[in-house]
Amino acid sequence: MTRLVRASFGPGTRVRDAGPLAGGGYATVWTALLDDDRRVVLKLAPPAGTRLLRYERGLCAAEARYFRLVGERVPQVPVPPVLHHGTDPAYGEWLVTAMLPGRSLRELAEAGVAVDDAPARYDLGAALAALHRVTGDRFGYDGDRASGSTWRTAFTAMLDALLADAADWGVRLPVSPDRLRTLVGRHAAVLDEVRRPALLHFDCWDGNVLAAPDPAGRLRLCGLVDGERFLHGDPLLDLVSPLLFRRIEDEPEHPLLRGYRSASADPLVLDASARRRLGLYRLHLYLLMTVEMPSRAMTPHSHPQRHARLAALLDEELAALGG
Repeated sequence: MTRLVRASFGPGTRVRDAGPLAGGGYATVWTALLDDDRRVVLKLAPPAGTRLLRYERGLCAAEARYFRLVGERVPQVPVPPVLHHGTDPAYGEWLVTAMLPGRSLRELAEAGVAVDDAPARYDLGAALAALHRVTGDRFGYDGDRASGSTWRTAFTAMLDALLADAADWGVRLPVSPDRLRTLVGRHAAVLDEVRRPALLHFDCWDGNVLAAPDPAGRLRLCGLVDGERFLHGDPLLDLVSPLLFRRIEDEPEHPLLRGYRSASADPLVLDASARRRLGLYRLHLYLLMTVEMPSRAMTPHSHPQRHARLAALLDEELAALGG
């Protein structure tokens, strides 16, 4: 780690204290206190040659692009400033950012902290609405990953990439690839209603949302991290991961939606078309979480509850979309 810090900030830089950060599944992450009192986060990508899912190629560089884009275009949304992005023949690719204040909503919940998180979730909704005002030049991921000139094309390519990953990793899915493709094809017309490639974070589950009390003691948003999975597409896609394993359309007064409506440039209408798209996006997310298990050293035998839960959730969304 010290070598990477010095490669980032100069040979005279010293690390006063350091330790690992838990919660990541893709990269190795540390926090460090430098001799100039800066606290930084260093994220090291998997070594060259490591087997990855197709959309995970070049995620450190993607995260740097995302944080810089948000910092330039949406400065009111708190993301970590990028301090250095580098590569090394021996160590591979890494990213250093400033460390933001606060704790993740997941960490707060696991610590049993008795605090109302509704204000932070309201702030998250407003932050997502601000991000969605930024328009990309194509749908899907950047680089050579799944993308397209229409949202239907990009979303279908994203699904096909996951199914190809499942085949490569020998993942047994609770549904056949043909059935998935047929179902998405049946509902593809609702994807064509998305005409603007909005900037999406995609991964705003509670582990990536930082919050801290304000002077009045209310828990407020103070950071969005792990932006490496960003893409451009339907803003509704960003309303799935913040309410993981739930249906946002069934909670119209959720603080996230109230915050989103307060800052959105367009009315948020959760009509039949929107509900079908949300169902497709949950299907995609649960498929992704299933397919990624072997690459995270998780199997149905080592993590039976996770596998069974995702299979049940996939079945639920398939039934809803097929009805």
